[in-house]
Amino acid sequence: MRIGRAILVLSLCALIVAGPAGSAGALRPVDRLGHLIVIYEENWSFDGLFGRFPGADGIANAGAAARQVDREGRPYATLPQPVNTYLNPPAPDPRFPATLPVAPFPLAQYVTPDERTGDIVHEFYREQLQIDGGRMDKFVAWSNAGGLVMSYYDATPMPIGRLAQQYVLADHFFHAAFGGSFLNHIWLICACTPVWREAPAAVRAQLDERGILVKDGQVTPDGYVVNTSYTINTPHPARITDPSLLVPNQTLPTIGDRLSERHVAWAWYSGGWRDALAGHPDPLFQYHHQPFAYFATYADGTAAKARHLRDEQDFFRDLRTSRLPEVSFVKPLGPDNEHPGYASFLQGQRHLLTLVQAVMDSPYWQDAAIIITFDENGGRWDHVAPPKRDRWGPGTRVPTVIVSPLAKRGYVDHTPYDTTSILKLIEVRWHLRPLGTRDAAADPLSNAFALR
Repeated sequence: MRIGRAILVLSLCALIVAGPAGSAGALRPVDRLGHLIVIYEENWSFDGLFGRFPGADGIANAGAAARQVDREGRPYATLPQPVNTYLNPPAPDPRFPATLPVAPFPLAQYVTPDERTGDIVHEFYREQLQIDGGRMDKFVAWSNAGGLVMSYYDATPMPIGRLAQQYVLADHFFHAAFGGSFLNHIWLICACTPVWREAPAAVRAQLDERGILVKDGQVTPDGYVVNTSYTINTPHPARITDPSLLVPNQTLPTIGDRLSERHVAWAWYSGGWRDALAGHPDPLFQYHHQPFAYFATYADGTAAKARHLRDEQDFFRDLRTSRLPEVSFVKPLGPDNEHPGYASFLQGQRHLLTLVQAVMDSPYWQDAAIIITFDENGGRWDHVAPPKRDRWGPGTRVPTVIVSPLAKRGYVDHTPYDTTSILKLIEVRWHLRPLGTRDAAADPLSNAFALR
């Protein structure tokens, strides 16, 4: 198996060193991949959906990581009652018992997948405290939702689980950066952390002399944006009228820039984008889920913004009219993105199936690969410690399914990946320069495909 995987990695990575000039006339196995579609869902850990999936590294392997301790390291006798953060003020959720055992528990026993729970805090510094040096035992301690962090749905019979049974489930895929949706959307497109050196003091985190968090914030003390913040460009929330509170245009390269340099067609398709640009956004339109809007190349008034940043409805239109670009990112609107709290898991699953089926029914299916992944864990527990790469992450495991006629069938891929593996696959396939050190070193989902 190791020899076979090594050959596949070489096949995918061949000629990267030589560069495009050396590969112009050579047909590589990876060149059979004509269209890549990334569907970026919201806020579930791997154990939160696939902890009971047959053959996966799931909850049965949790061991000591399932035994949660408080901030001082003392074991909990019972799980704190899950909190409904959408109550005003937040309060214990009466659907759950007050004395749950300290262990992962099936969420469907109390809240069916078509209902909503409270949201769970998920922030840059807090996730690192929850990971607790790889012990994975302080998710409850540093949560705002009590024992809810230990809950899971068994997604095996759901649409994403059925796809995983047919194609490839990656069970060691970690989200790229610690924290929430904002930073992980940025990492999906540039493998970088935004810089805001002039950020006001009010939005900066504070650490003590030991580096321990004293006050959380959007920006690190040295000027990197790590928690939810909004771009100076449109769209951003109308309530923010002071431009000094908006992130300035970023200038680091993105995967869009690299693709455009090589004249490879691409688009970011976002649910509700057209309405948000027109000034009447859906109530659940998430401004911080639009990463390209933070970059100068796609600033207001640029041709690149109009060309590449599109509405999700355009994705369906482009499938129907044979206009789908080689690389597509699809970001569902809030009600459809599976985010706990403001969306139900079941509605998101139905929408996901609609997206996948639309690709399968199109002429593009024969050379397409759909990567379904989640931006981050949403504060939910997982038992596998993430590898240590750099200051920014990676964070906790997230569910990732590769759906393609070019993928292996009925396969659980245990290879370590993170979000930047998607960038690396794009770079390998279309002969692009890496964006940074993380994607340069990432595995390009080498063991997921049956390419020869």
